[in-house]
Amino acid sequence: MGRKFTGVIDLDVRDSQADWDAFLPQKAPAGAPNVLVVLYDDTGLAAWSPYGGRIQMPTLDRLAADGLTYSQWHTTALCSPTRSTFLTGRNHHSNGFASISESSTGFPGYSSHIPRENATMATVLRRAGWSTFWVGKNHNVPVDEWSMGASKERWPLGQGYDRFYGFIGGETNQWYPDLAEDNHYTEQPYQPEDGYHLSKDLADKAMSFIRDSKQSEPDKPWYLWFCPGANHAPHQAPKEYIDKYKGVFDDGYEAYREWVLPRMIERGILPESTALTALNPMTEGTFADGDHVRPWATLTEDERRLFSRMAEVYAGLSEYTDAQVGRIIDYLEESGQLDNTLVIYCADNGASGEGSPNGSVNEGKFINGYPDLIEDNLAMIDDLGTVNSYGHYPTGWAVAFSTPFRMFKRYTYQGGICDPLVVSWPKGIASRGEVRSQYHHSTDIVPTILEACGVEFPDVVDGATQNPLAGVSMSYSFDDAEAPTQKRVQYYEMFGQRGIWQDGWKAVTEHGPISGISDFVNDRWQLFHTDVDRSESTDLAAEHPEKLQELIALWFEQAKENNVLPLNDMQVAGKDLAAFLAMEFKVPVPPSGTYTYYPGTSEVPERSAANTHGVSWKVLAEVTTTPDTSGVIFAHGARFGGHTLYVKDGSLRYVYNFLGIPPEQMIEAPLPESGAHVFGVEFQKEERGEHGEWFGTTTLYIDDEAVASARFRTMAGHFALCGEGLCIGYDGGDAVTSGYAPGFGFTGGDLRKVIFDVADDVYIDVERHLAAAMARD
Repeated sequence: MGRKFTGVIDLDVRDSQADWDAFLPQKAPAGAPNVLVVLYDDTGLAAWSPYGGRIQMPTLDRLAADGLTYSQWHTTALCSPTRSTFLTGRNHHSNGFASISESSTGFPGYSSHIPRENATMATVLRRAGWSTFWVGKNHNVPVDEWSMGASKERWPLGQGYDRFYGFIGGETNQWYPDLAEDNHYTEQPYQPEDGYHLSKDLADKAMSFIRDSKQSEPDKPWYLWFCPGANHAPHQAPKEYIDKYKGVFDDGYEAYREWVLPRMIERGILPESTALTALNPMTEGTFADGDHVRPWATLTEDERRLFSRMAEVYAGLSEYTDAQVGRIIDYLEESGQLDNTLVIYCADNGASGEGSPNGSVNEGKFINGYPDLIEDNLAMIDDLGTVNSYGHYPTGWAVAFSTPFRMFKRYTYQGGICDPLVVSWPKGIASRGEVRSQYHHSTDIVPTILEACGVEFPDVVDGATQNPLAGVSMSYSFDDAEAPTQKRVQYYEMFGQRGIWQDGWKAVTEHGPISGISDFVNDRWQLFHTDVDRSESTDLAAEHPEKLQELIALWFEQAKENNVLPLNDMQVAGKDLAAFLAMEFKVPVPPSGTYTYYPGTSEVPERSAANTHGVSWKVLAEVTTTPDTSGVIFAHGARFGGHTLYVKDGSLRYVYNFLGIPPEQMIEAPLPESGAHVFGVEFQKEERGEHGEWFGTTTLYIDDEAVASARFRTMAGHFALCGEGLCIGYDGGDAVTSGYAPGFGFTGGDLRKVIFDVADDVYIDVERHLAAAMARD
């Protein structure tokens, strides 16, 4: 209700007086701006052209020339956590987003469940008279609520957005994305061979949302959060954009660092005195081996050629996506909306080091703790960026694109948290083409938008008393380059590495994220005077011990206020892999150990489906066949990791695709005579490999007869970080096997149901699940 009813109610409507205004929504203040926030993934400060980088970003250049470029804007060092601060204006642990949704655990700061006391800005803006849209990456729905049967309270529409179109998890295939619209999963509108790419599709949908709103309510402002899949892996882009960068990175990542730093200084991004940090700046033993950088001089010619091409693909994806943002900007200009649109164009954390020292043609290896071998990657060099690769550049480019800082994404050094930010608002900002060096953080975005819109965050939302916003508005800096920073303090923590900034000084622990070191009480803290040492090149801990202790004490105060503890630096490979996976959310196993799935349903997200990783299992499918039977019975995963049971050319086939590494493992048998049958697959785990993978016997059954058998190796972690869920009667997204095209729906017979049985494996906690079943009864 807009306000209190002030009409007159009598017995007879003829004697009564209506008051429509009491029921109509609130209108935005006259002249209020539209807001467009463009949030890329995984981009260091030195990557893009406005900051002096080699990746050409024409749209961003245009906005920077007409607005402001910020040189000291910071994030949390990781995707979901930073995005949560854009949602609520509170710190990431306070939002329950210490980590990404996929690795959330059952602690207040780590649950990925935003508390009601941290209501979203979209909720506030919608009630204040804005249309609200979210397009692209989500990554803030709790992993236990990804499935269709789960509550949609924390999906975008439940978080204050009128419309949503994009993907729920942390990454997706750019050619074959796992898409959702509003509160349900959906299929991509056309295929790559017809010109499909996710960035293009997202831009089309964004413009359609704005047009739909404007044609019915032309005076109503809107807020659009546009979150492309770029620049997160997989790095996939149209060939013509990749080829624009042929040879651009051939001099290597160390040469890039030496080349780009003077350009950043010349543009006013960094002070003259800024020093370049070491390629591998941390003490051996204080960080994970996978975060090491191989010096360019030690590489073979083939390795240099491979690594250069990986950087070209990344650059092509970035520029292609910028061109799609440009289509939105052009539309706003043509429709007369751009002048009064506050545009915030930025990235959510530093360049990503998740490609390992060797780069990767399948980033799924990283989340499975499986090594990237140069020989495997070289064999795929001509496929990089295409539908056949799920690639990521090596750690050396992560350091280069985060020049001049230490390290990259996941680290609370500047390399992980200092990110590009351009702000343009022709009607609201008089300054043009200038750099702003005030210290700011992603928690400051919400206060900035609210002030620009003339909206205050309410004290109570839906009956919940609200926690105060953690950030400060940046609007004081819009037209005053010399205004002193109004930010006073900002803590950091990511996967066990800690940091704290206050008034130009910063303390950081030399404790790599996901390193498995533990022993936090003995962490060595480093001290940097960031007002004069922007790259954190000189540790002053010995010279200023009192300042260091002051900042350490302040970190613990901030940690207590924001639910930061307990610290978790567990590895995603090696000794900690099993424990790390055990802490993740898993759908409770029924006491029977069986799950039943049916055709004609949406895909089931991997975290909510029957677990077939690291366990023995059986699958039984009730099928009636005919001479024309063909298609998928079940499929889970994609060409970069997954398994599928299907019928083709009169043969029943089971394929297990291990991390996309050829050859595909397959067993098959001729179809039986037409009629009712039970088709089954069984895996009996027998031996664990050196990288956590499991080897065992896989058997194919028709009715009660074993018709084929072979020794298979299976993945230890997940088929995908997110998306590529379990499908019954079809294969959604990219196909698991080269044996059929995407989709390949079951036809020519009747598929009744598919039962997954994991009851024989010891991972079921019988007492716990029996208690859960009794509680449900």
